[in-house]
Amino acid sequence: MLEEEYQQRRVLPRHLRAPAPVEPAFTYAIRAATAADLPEVREIHTHYVRNSSVTFDAAAFTFAAWKKRFDEVQRRKLPFLVAENPSGQVLGYALVEPWNIRDRSNRVVEDSIYLGAASGGKGLGRALMEALLEACRTAGVREVIAVIADRSADASIRLHERLGFEEVGRMGRVGYKYDRWLGTVTMRLRLRGTRKPLFGGR
Repeated sequence: MLEEEYQQRRVLPRHLRAPAPVEPAFTYAIRAATAADLPEVREIHTHYVRNSSVTFDAAAFTFAAWKKRFDEVQRRKLPFLVAENPSGQVLGYALVEPWNIRDRSNRVVEDSIYLGAASGGKGLGRALMEALLEACRTAGVREVIAVIADRSADASIRLHERLGFEEVGRMGRVGYKYDRWLGTVTMRLRLRGTRKPLFGGR
């Protein structure tokens, strides 16, 4: 008997084969972040700092820096959200911060969204952004701005486009990482149905 014939006969008929293992469903819940989430938030961000040019940050933020950032977002009553799986692992996060730190009205903000390395391509990014935008409306935000790296960030640009963001400008050679110059794409979304601001403003 030829080797290839032997190998073919070794394969069981389909009805006798064991069923293929079923991968668990990708499930998550989106909620407001707490200080206890910051170590995992920091880990997700650090992955991109060290492995990509989607952020211009050259060094990972310290935990103290993240705590200060979290406290400021909380003080301004702006949204900082995380997505977690059923076991409580943080899969991604999204937040907004004032576009102009001197503006106390919270009317114009800049978004930031990062997913864990294994959580991309599953619809989580859109779900997080939709939740973030709705939370922005509740907080009285009028406009959300996204500043996106012009290299290796096509998915982020497409996500913002699908949610109604429009490109309003590009700047070249404004960041330097991995021995090359990088630029940015600026996009903006005017929110409709915004509610009364929760922190100052007119």
